[in-house]
Amino acid sequence: MGRGRVELKRIENKINRQVTFSKRRNGLLKKAYELSVLCDAEVALIIFSSRGKLYEFGSAGTTKTLERYQHCCYNAQDSSSALSETQSWYQEMSKLKAKFEALQRTQRHLLGEDLGPLSVKELQQLEKQLECSLSQARQRKTQLMMEQVEELRRKERQLGEINRQLKHKLDAEGSSSNSFRAMQQITWAAGTVVDEGAAAYHMQQHQQQPNHSAAMDCEPTLQIGYPHQFAAAEQAANNIPRSSAPGGENNFMLGWVLGAN
Repeated sequence: MGRGRVELKRIENKINRQVTFSKRRNGLLKKAYELSVLCDAEVALIIFSSRGKLYEFGSAGTTKTLERYQHCCYNAQDSSSALSETQSWYQEMSKLKAKFEALQRTQRHLLGEDLGPLSVKELQQLEKQLECSLSQARQRKTQLMMEQVEELRRKERQLGEINRQLKHKLDAEGSSSNSFRAMQQITWAAGTVVDEGAAAYHMQQHQQQPNHSAAMDCEPTLQIGYPHQFAAAEQAANNIPRSSAPGGENNFMLGWVLGAN
């Protein structure tokens, strides 16, 4: 009579569960050993009981087998991650390429090129887009012009202020210069009055002196010495106008007359 089929579920009886664990654990360790010997395979087996006790088997050493396992798993993960990254970059490149082609096509449409394949609806959308762009460009142009006008007005106000300051400075310098000129004119006028007073005084003194030249003209001349010496002097005296001095007379007197006096 054969063995019946065992239902695979947790054994509720603690003792039966512990007995079954010990039997099957030993059988699993035996099978692992037989597999490693019969097939020349590197086998590692790790078992933890419900109480946390460790049971292990390694044909070439459990640690060595685990390192080999980790190395193989990491290499596989690296290769798979590299492959997935390459695919991701390829998909991104495809998207960017399609977007670039769409932008180029839109640019040609905005420039009025390749409009043949477009439908009426697409042409209407293109027209609205151009009108919107034109409106924005005009608004930006108006804004820039207003900013430039405001800047020019500000510069005009600054220049006007500088002009007023220079005008005030020139007016101040002009008033000081006029004051200096007035003082000079007053000084010159005072000097002129003094000179006129001195001239009047000298004129009065000359008028009080006796007029010797008129008396000498009436008296007969007496020439002593070489005649040619006094001829030139007498001729020069006759050429002098009588009206050069006050009263129509001059102060010129001949040398021989002064000697006679």
